[in-house]
Amino acid sequence: MSSPDLLARARALSADLIDIRRDLHRHPELSFQEVRTAGVVASALGSLGLDPRTGIGRTGVVADIVGGPGPVVALRADMDALPIHEDADHDYRSTVDGVMHACGHDAHTAGLIGAARLLVACRDEGSLTGTVRLLFQPSEETVDEEGKSGAMRMLEDGALDGVDAVVGLHVGGPLPSGRIFLAPGAIMGGGEEIVVEVRGRAAHAALPQDGIDAIVLAAQGVVAAQAAVSRCIAPTEPGLVTFGHVRGGQAANVIADRVVLRGTLRYFQPEVRDALRAAVRGAFEGLRAQGAEVDVVFRPGYPPVVNDPKATAVVNEALTAHIGRERVLSMSPVLLAEDFAFLAQTVPGVFLWLGAGLEDPRQHHHPRFDIDEAVLPLGAAALAHAALALIADGT
Repeated sequence: MSSPDLLARARALSADLIDIRRDLHRHPELSFQEVRTAGVVASALGSLGLDPRTGIGRTGVVADIVGGPGPVVALRADMDALPIHEDADHDYRSTVDGVMHACGHDAHTAGLIGAARLLVACRDEGSLTGTVRLLFQPSEETVDEEGKSGAMRMLEDGALDGVDAVVGLHVGGPLPSGRIFLAPGAIMGGGEEIVVEVRGRAAHAALPQDGIDAIVLAAQGVVAAQAAVSRCIAPTEPGLVTFGHVRGGQAANVIADRVVLRGTLRYFQPEVRDALRAAVRGAFEGLRAQGAEVDVVFRPGYPPVVNDPKATAVVNEALTAHIGRERVLSMSPVLLAEDFAFLAQTVPGVFLWLGAGLEDPRQHHHPRFDIDEAVLPLGAAALAHAALALIADGT
């Protein structure tokens, strides 16, 4: 089979890929709980004559398509859903209360199954000269009790042993449908969780002089942190601190004695990360002068996703040739975080974004998130083309 046939053959799989995606959408599973999903994947790979290995990285699935001696290129899809209740009325809505695929991982899994079908056909027709390793990864959205994500767990289990390059793909709910976006270098930000505890002293609301108001002080800390961030890094260096969760107080008529804040910091460069940490720590530790006790903790998260320049150029050339120059576009960096970063730190990596926006585009992690399913064949073909191009390049 010649490479130009891949997209046409992928389109012939469209109905099957949509069925797979909708089945997974109806039955979402949270991080490291993807047992049913892994079973669907293993069954699909087994039907292709492959020998899937389950339980990799706890609940992940790995299989090799061996075409002959040559480079080994891995293709990765994540499988986990989010703890969000779906607010939709379509017939494939989630059947699990409080859990939904609000980030498109159901589409990623279906797309990689589609790519597997294309690449098995390539192998059978003699046009796969190396090996493609399929990585169906658990838990991209969060980490386990030891602070390890699905990518980290799969690496521990040897998922990239012997691999020369790795490619991943993410659907973009707000991005124009049918377009592929990529660029060399840092394309997605690193992220860390911030946990701050501010402790004061409780008192009657009518007698504030007898207490130390943890809510007022915590509010001061949030504002001071934002001001410090805007002044600690150059305007040309992207960096961001956001507090998205605040919990404190016991009653309307009691001065709160404790507030816990949770947030994130995001960056591309390590020196920016260090500056953000220092700014947040200084903003809250300054509250001690007003009588507060303060603890500031930074929990390690995901590093930036950095696309290997050489591998990205190879993939870009292949997609431009076979998908069309008008549909392969350069992307601007975004501060979203992705644990594909750990894979790309281990071997040369390329991460793609696949535009999948509906007429009314949906944001990721929203209870009404959805995608244009017509892009599933394009995603499958893009992954297959990327693997073949990197193998042909001798990566």
